[in-house]
Amino acid sequence: MSNHEILYVIASYALGSIPFGYLIFYFSEGKDIRTMGSGNIGATNVLRSKGKLAGLATLALDILKGALPIIYGRIHFDLPWIVLLGGLAVLLGHVFPVFLKFRGGKGVATLVGVFLVFHYPALLAFLAVFFLALWLSRYVSLGSLLGTTALFFCVLFTQVVEAAMVAFVMLLVIVFRHGANIARLMAGNENKFSFKKNV
Repeated sequence: MSNHEILYVIASYALGSIPFGYLIFYFSEGKDIRTMGSGNIGATNVLRSKGKLAGLATLALDILKGALPIIYGRIHFDLPWIVLLGGLAVLLGHVFPVFLKFRGGKGVATLVGVFLVFHYPALLAFLAVFFLALWLSRYVSLGSLLGTTALFFCVLFTQVVEAAMVAFVMLLVIVFRHGANIARLMAGNENKFSFKKNV
C-alpha cells in the first residue's frame, strides 16, 4: 500500500472513532450513555434513553461518518477494495473507538453509510432484509444481523473478490459486536424495538 492509502485508512479509523451518540447524550443529559439502557453508544440506545430527535441525530451522523471516507476513496483510488478498506477502518473506529477506550457501538449505521456510497444495491439488500425482519420480529439486532448477511452476499456476487473479502470481515465485526444480542435472542429475552423513550 502507498503512503496515501495508509493515511486514508488511518484517517478513516480516526473519523469512525468520533462517538456521536456519546457526545449527543453527554452534552444534553450530562451523563454517559454507556450507563443507560443497553450500554451502547448507537442510535437505538440513544433513541430509547433520550428520545426520537437524539436517536435520529445519532443515526444520521453515524451514517455520514461511514459515507465520508468512501466519497474520498472513490475520488482518489482506483481499486474498489482499497476504497472499501477505508469503510472497514471507519467501521472499526466506530466499534472500537480510541477516544472511548475501544468501547463503542455496533457499527450498523456506519455500515449503512459505507454502502450508501460504495455499492447501493448491497445497501438495498440490507434494508429490505432489515425492515422485513424488524417488522416480523421487532428485534433491531436480528434485522441488523440478517441484513448485514444479505449485504455481504450481494457484494460477494457483484464485486471483485478482494472487496468481498473486506465485506466478509465487516460481517464478522458486526456479528462479534452483537454477541450479547445473539445470546439474548437465543434465550428469548432480547429487547424489542419501540419508539417510546424508556423511563
